[in-house]
Amino acid sequence: MTEDLSSILHNFSHGCVRYSLEELSLKSNQIRGFLPDLSAFSNLKTLILSENQLSGKIPEGTRLPSHLERLSIRFNSLEGGVPKSFGSTCTLELLDLSYNMLSEDLTAIFNHLSGCSRYSLRKLSLVSNQIRGSVPDLSTFSNLKKLDLSKNQLSGKIPEDTRLSSHLEQLSIQYNSLEGGVPKPFGSTCTLELLDLSSNKLSEDLTVIFNHLSRCSRYSLQQLDLSMNQISGTLPSNLATMFPSLRELDLDSNKLNGTISEYLRFPTELEVLYLKSNSLKGVFTDSHFYNMTKLTTLMLSDNSLTLEFSQNWTPPFQLYSIELRSCKLGPLFPKWLEKQNEFDTLDISNSGISGTVPKWFWTKFGLSNWMSIDISSNNLQGTIPNLPKKNNYFSLSLASNQFEGRVPPFLQGSILLDLSNNKFTNSYSFLCSRGVVETLHQLDLSNNKFSGQIPDCWTHFKALAYLNMSQNKFSGEIPSSMGSLLELQVLLLRSNNLTGKIPSILKNCTQLVMVDIAENKLSGSIPNWIGNELSQLQFLSLRSNYFRGRLPLQICYLKCIQLLDLSQNNLSGEIPTCIKNFSSMAQMTSLRGYQRHFYSFNTNFTSGRSSYVLNAILMWKGSEQMFTDMGLSLLNSIDLSSNQLSGEIPKEIEGLFGLVSLNLSRNQLTGKIPSNVGELTSLEFLDLSENQLFGSIPSSLAEIDRLTMLDLSHNYLSGKIPTGTQLQSFDASKYEDNVDICGPPSKEIVH
Repeated sequence: MTEDLSSILHNFSHGCVRYSLEELSLKSNQIRGFLPDLSAFSNLKTLILSENQLSGKIPEGTRLPSHLERLSIRFNSLEGGVPKSFGSTCTLELLDLSYNMLSEDLTAIFNHLSGCSRYSLRKLSLVSNQIRGSVPDLSTFSNLKKLDLSKNQLSGKIPEDTRLSSHLEQLSIQYNSLEGGVPKPFGSTCTLELLDLSSNKLSEDLTVIFNHLSRCSRYSLQQLDLSMNQISGTLPSNLATMFPSLRELDLDSNKLNGTISEYLRFPTELEVLYLKSNSLKGVFTDSHFYNMTKLTTLMLSDNSLTLEFSQNWTPPFQLYSIELRSCKLGPLFPKWLEKQNEFDTLDISNSGISGTVPKWFWTKFGLSNWMSIDISSNNLQGTIPNLPKKNNYFSLSLASNQFEGRVPPFLQGSILLDLSNNKFTNSYSFLCSRGVVETLHQLDLSNNKFSGQIPDCWTHFKALAYLNMSQNKFSGEIPSSMGSLLELQVLLLRSNNLTGKIPSILKNCTQLVMVDIAENKLSGSIPNWIGNELSQLQFLSLRSNYFRGRLPLQICYLKCIQLLDLSQNNLSGEIPTCIKNFSSMAQMTSLRGYQRHFYSFNTNFTSGRSSYVLNAILMWKGSEQMFTDMGLSLLNSIDLSSNQLSGEIPKEIEGLFGLVSLNLSRNQLTGKIPSNVGELTSLEFLDLSENQLFGSIPSSLAEIDRLTMLDLSHNYLSGKIPTGTQLQSFDASKYEDNVDICGPPSKEIVH
């Protein structure tokens, strides 16, 4: 339905319908127009106009039906504010204007609603608009129970005298820019059950906030979320008596920095505790969790906390989610986890645990249909037992430990499997056991002790999106069965001893975003099909191999390419002028345009999207550096150094305005440096050394103020070094061994 709303309502207003109609839902259509006067429908009680294309301001004269109780216009494009006439409807209980483009001051909105509606309104949602101002006094709305102001542009401190509605049960103001603290009157509302002030800029001491809330609200408050703020201090020891009914407490990602008191006690009703990403210190012992039989979620990651539980302690709770990353749990594997039989999430990475993993831990696999387990970055060792395959799925990271031996086949049941940085030696039984693997999407076997040929068994892995086998001792050719990985987005085979050509069957992997097969012994020419078939490729590194021949013109079809590293090969011929087609490199980079990389998964028990982190190693300012994800997305780089390329530097390179790094050194390039190279204003790294370039250094080069590394040495350049702050700051050696260069940084001719 794409009709205008006024026309639709006009059709309903004929005859007796307008007097008898009590409920009208036009949800999820394509209805356009603005909100007209509705007063003709005198007995209408419910009107649902959500998920349409209504736009513009609501006219000031728009009146609501006199008996209207529920009005929802969420997910439209309404602008401006709320008409004063809305406040005249004495029966209005629910008003949902969320997910629009309202931009009025919040105080004005409440003033417009504070007519007769202030006595009737029970639920008000203004989520995800552009509403500004601060939080006004709400006490005049005596029957308001639920208020959601999340995802707006509220700012400044909440005034100290701001009072809440006397019957308010839920208040959410997350994702705004509120500062300061929580006013003392907030604690006077004896019905408040949920308070969500997360993702703001609150900076008050936690104890002060708790004291303000622990007046009458102490008996009613069940959910408190103050995460993603700048709140300081530590947990008060009398937390149990301050909020005896509290079920969920979220203080993630603040600036809490105190020491946990040995006398701290949590409310016995507490089910969910989030304290991640703070600077809390101290020790948690058995006594801190005494009588907490309802606790299901424990998140303490990324603090300086130690967990010292008695060896034979039996926890009073059964946890579903356990995240203790970077807490000190070791040196022994935590025995108390043996009694946890219901968890589906466990993260005890980087926790100072040594020795072997007890057998009982491996038997936990299969407790749940879906599990996420991370025990990486410890000092765990030994082999993994070969458990029977089960119809459950898991994300498992054993990375950065000392595990050895073979990779058992039961791990094929993973969705994500990270075994990197260990001492595994045998992958054959894992890769080549019978049966089609339709669940494994992400596999990291990098930096182990695998050797011999890569098993040619990849037809099993129908869903694999990410494969990393770098930094091993694999030899022989890249197996042709890898061409069956039709969902593959990332292929990393860096730093092995692979030989032969790039198999042409890899052109079937058209979803590839990143290919890194650098530092091997591959040979032959760079195939044309890389440009023809891999149109989504963003990162390509063939560095340090034995590739020869000319650069294929089809390489210019890679419009999405951001990193092209073909250095340290035997490539010859000219740099093709069609590099101007590298569209991504012609754009200035920024984090605003950053997009994470995802794959979709779907099993019998769970489905969704999961992201993966891209990383690349490249020569940067004279040394190898790792660039990861967001940093990598900001790096537009071309490295063709250490080849046998000839001819001139194509002037078309001047159009790659987003280029951050350009390395053409150690080739046989001739001619002049393109005169407008200074238009590459994003350039930070430029190395043209050890070529046969002649002529003067372009004056435009002095206009690049981001340039932090420049090397023009060992060419046939002449003339004065252009005056510019950057060019004079480089060491004289970066201009040495040219024909006749003069001027600062060296006032004498540099030979």
